This record gives sequence, C-alpha cells and structure tokens, in this order.
Amino acid sequence: MAMIPFDDRDGVLWMDGRMVPWRDAKVHVLTHGLHYASAVFEGERVYGGNIFESAAHSRRLHRSAEILGFRVPYAVEEIEAAKAALVAAQGIAEGYIRAIAWRGSEMMGVSAPATRIHLAIAAWEWPSYFSPEARAQGIRVTMSPWRRPAPETAPVESKAAGLYMICTMSKHAAEDQGFHDALMLDYRGFLAEATGANLFLAIDGKLHTPRPDCFLDGITRRTVMRLARERQIEVVERHIAPEDLARASEVFVTGSAAELTPVGRVDDLTFTPGRMSQALYDDYMTLVRGTPRPALS
Repeated sequence: MAMIPFDDRDGVLWMDGRMVPWRDAKVHVLTHGLHYASAVFEGERVYGGNIFESAAHSRRLHRSAEILGFRVPYAVEEIEAAKAALVAAQGIAEGYIRAIAWRGSEMMGVSAPATRIHLAIAAWEWPSYFSPEARAQGIRVTMSPWRRPAPETAPVESKAAGLYMICTMSKHAAEDQGFHDALMLDYRGFLAEATGANLFLAIDGKLHTPRPDCFLDGITRRTVMRLARERQIEVVERHIAPEDLARASEVFVTGSAAELTPVGRVDDLTFTPGRMSQALYDDYMTLVRGTPRPALS
C-alpha cells in the first residue's frame, strides 16, 4: 500500500492559534528549528476520541521547551483546548497527535534569542505502530552502535528533536538488517531504551526497567509501572547490564506510539511473550479505553 506523504493530506492542523488547511501548514527553509534542532515535541494517543494523559503531555511540552531555553507561547489549558478541537475537527477516533514547538526564522545562527516561538499540532488516524502479527510474536530488535548521551552533554530530560537523530540512525540500521527496531545502551554501557520506547524485563517474577537518568522517563512507562504495582508485581528500577537480557523470561517496550509491545528477539536471544506482558497490556488497554480490568490468571 502506498504511503500518503504527510505534507499532502486532507484536513486541518492547529498552528499558532488557528486551524489551517493541512497542506498550508508550512515553515520557511531557514527556520532555526530545522537547522539547529531548537524544537521540542510530543506524541500522544487518541482512544475512542479521547486523548490519553493529554494534560501530562502538554505539561511536558512546556518543560521540554524550558530546558532548551524558550517558552511555549500558549498555556497548558490553551493547548488542551486546541487538541480537543483538532480531534473533533479531524473526526479522529483511534489516532495519534503530534505537537511541536520550535524557534522560527527571524535569526539564523547558533545564537537566536529573538526568534519567534511557534506551536503546531497535528492529528491523524493511526491504529497501531507495530503490526498485530509483530505484536503477537514479539518484535525483533538488535543492539545499536549508538548510545544515549550523558546528562552533562545533552538535555536528556527534554523531549527535544535533536536527541532523536541517533534514534533515526539506529532504527534505519536495524531495519536494513531485517529487525523492527534497535536497543540503545547508555553512555556507561547499560541498557537504556529502544529508539522511541522504554524497556522492561521480567526476571524471576519481578519487573525490571532501566533507571531513566540519561533518557526520557516516559508517560507510558510510568503508567505501566503503576499498573504492575497494582497487580502486586515488584518493580525494580536499576542500571541493567546487557548480559541481564539472558536472565529475562519476557521483554517488552512501552511508549505512546508502541503502547506495550513484546520483544521476541534481541539479536541471538529469543523470548516468548508471556503472562506478565499480556496482563499488563490488557490492563493498559483497559485503562485507556475505560473498561473493566481482567484478573491475572
């Protein structure tokens, strides 16, 4: 099936305070955010027309911008109203929202304090990041040669566009080898995350996850940890060596796009999606859709 380019679609986007036709949502080629990655963004899921953890995403967008040294010119409440209006205008039932704030084109150079800050929000139908077949069998991932940077070298607590350059490189390299995604180590050599999702390992009945001290502490990550604790599953946040993958009975990743997706293979190691990941996936989908939660059997 041919891919529909993202610059040539029907509908509207919200941009700098108003709805604009989708194809008219453009920026100049000398926009600072394009040249110097002075941009922050959010990815959010829409379930049954409702945006999951919408306000948390809007607050994080503000915080990400503050870390990069600029201020989003719309309050959280204004962003919330814009997203709700956009979902309604686009008629989105099951979809994805992308909000992005960036420095404009008033100045071109490393220093650009007088640039105007823009905000745009798009929403589109998007049922699943990975195919149902990949989710059922577990995705195949490989280790990336690129590592997450140290906190002293990059704004690791911001969802900053520039931090995703090595993610794109890592995922492209993985796909070229026939994998779905890549796992990234941190600057010390510990397991960090996938290219766009946080990582979890089931070891001896406990749920282990890397400590997010040099990568984003995802909203979905925190949600799944809470759901695990509600099921009396002990959650262990720690520095995890790559060798610990061999001790895991289950591995999965979480994120707004990935939701909760089991991992079936990490290079030569294989895993079978099991009871813990399935139970937490069911809990997560129950939460986002507001239906009764099943029991862990």
